[in-house]
Amino acid sequence: MGHRPRKRFGQHFLADPGVIGAIVAAIAPVPGDNLVEIGPGLGALTGPLVARAGHIHAVELDRDLVARLTERFTPAQLTLHAGDALKFDFAALGPRLRIVGNLPYNISTPILFHLAECERQLVDMHLMLQREVVDRMVATPGTSAYGRLSVMLQCRFELEKLIDVPPEAFQPPPEVDSAVVRLRPLDAAHRVPGDEALFARVVTQAFAQRRKTLRNTLKGLVTAAELAALGIDPGRRAQELSVAEFARLAAALALPEKSA
Repeated sequence: MGHRPRKRFGQHFLADPGVIGAIVAAIAPVPGDNLVEIGPGLGALTGPLVARAGHIHAVELDRDLVARLTERFTPAQLTLHAGDALKFDFAALGPRLRIVGNLPYNISTPILFHLAECERQLVDMHLMLQREVVDRMVATPGTSAYGRLSVMLQCRFELEKLIDVPPEAFQPPPEVDSAVVRLRPLDAAHRVPGDEALFARVVTQAFAQRRKTLRNTLKGLVTAAELAALGIDPGRRAQELSVAEFARLAAALALPEKSA
């Protein structure tokens, strides 16, 4: 369409009609949805989303693409926010947010953590990422893909891998396979309670040296005896612990007598 993809923005434009249709069907937008698209690009998803929802928001960094989208869609169809999604205040768009995006693969993890900050205003997110990242997001304990990203997202969201997307579905094709994942916020009864900052510290420290046991990685934070008292074998490694076990550990560390 006359636009030269820019490497510094990680631009790979979705072009396969079948994949586009499958993603839109998974999102199932309806009029009145508070939809926001990250990186609309040339509008491959934007058009079908607008057609179903009537109006959406979009965040786009590339000024040339902002100009193209402004020409193609009316303000009644598209509210365009020119800027960096990593710095954008998604919470300012109001409640019951539905976020859609083909995320730049080079900054996908920071964007995921940024989006997670507005979880209480979310209905769901449908995101396209490098397949390897999606596999890490949905990984289960005891697998090689399970890590800090898995735990920090699964403590907040229900995740479901939906669609594998091959490189040839894009122009230009990326060098990696892609996948679409759905994230839905957990209800209050299933959320990890307590001190979120402490939980994040425990998880980060535990995974800092994956090959070492918890006895070593959590040294200075909790003793081997305290781990055993919680029913957690200090000889296990971080990738063997469930989200619930990390939550139990963080909750114990947050007790007044422990912090004292």
